[in-house]
Amino acid sequence: MTAIPRAIPSTTESGHRFDGHRRWAASLELGFDAHADGRTRLVRAHHRGPLRVQRSFYPEGRTGTCHVYLLHPPGGVVSGDALNIEVEVAAGAQALLTTPAANKLYRTDSHAVAWEQNARLRVADNALLEWLPQETIAFDGSRGRQTTTIELGSQARCLGWEVLALGRPASHLPFATGYLEQRFHMTREGRPLWRERQPLDPDHPRFLGHWGQGGATVQASLWAVGLDDPQDAIAALRDALPSSRRWAVTARNEVLLLRYLGDARNEAWSLCEAAWTVLRPRLAGREAQVPRIWKT
Repeated sequence: MTAIPRAIPSTTESGHRFDGHRRWAASLELGFDAHADGRTRLVRAHHRGPLRVQRSFYPEGRTGTCHVYLLHPPGGVVSGDALNIEVEVAAGAQALLTTPAANKLYRTDSHAVAWEQNARLRVADNALLEWLPQETIAFDGSRGRQTTTIELGSQARCLGWEVLALGRPASHLPFATGYLEQRFHMTREGRPLWRERQPLDPDHPRFLGHWGQGGATVQASLWAVGLDDPQDAIAALRDALPSSRRWAVTARNEVLLLRYLGDARNEAWSLCEAAWTVLRPRLAGREAQVPRIWKT
């Protein structure tokens, strides 16, 4: 006689859930301050769950930008994960945040429980934040939402990017099922500068249509706000970056936006890094200093 599988209970005696209400939360709260000696210091680092930071690095000198690496030891996001990162850069401080490896968004479980990632970045007057995570890889069947909220002071400056690879084409595993949603919200002193919501659904005509995703497997968005002359920066980018129909750059409401849509993760990353080297002196007053973790 064939045994009938036993149903999985919604909760266990330990309180762990196995239904759509399951949440495995992790949070990280960072605060940067500018001291009288001109050095930016990480003065607050509170965490809950598997989110951490390494010690601060100063590859640009004692009074240069403070580099910090965000660590998520599990190495990826699974059903029920809820990651929340809050960063506050005080007036006059300069911070650069990156990650040691790609972020992986794994396939949903049998209950189709979604994950979520939220980043809230606050940059005070005359402060600078560079938000430069390594790329995100969405596995087939992944379901979740990424939200990036940026709140800028009157003279705050910010440069960041998001590089997203859909599926693993090299392993013949395209992003054929699942659902992702990206949201960006940027304000200056409460006034909206940039609001965007992008759903990525393989079953929607937009995903393959030439008027939408066009079947592309890699996309990237780079933003820079606080430039003295955005049009001059656009001209410099067009001169410095390789000519291609896969990327474009524009400026609106103080925000410079560079977009990539194609099929090469390395190309998207190289494009963003090259754009950063062009824009960084215009925002920070010094040349780009590549984080050491990118070279390992």
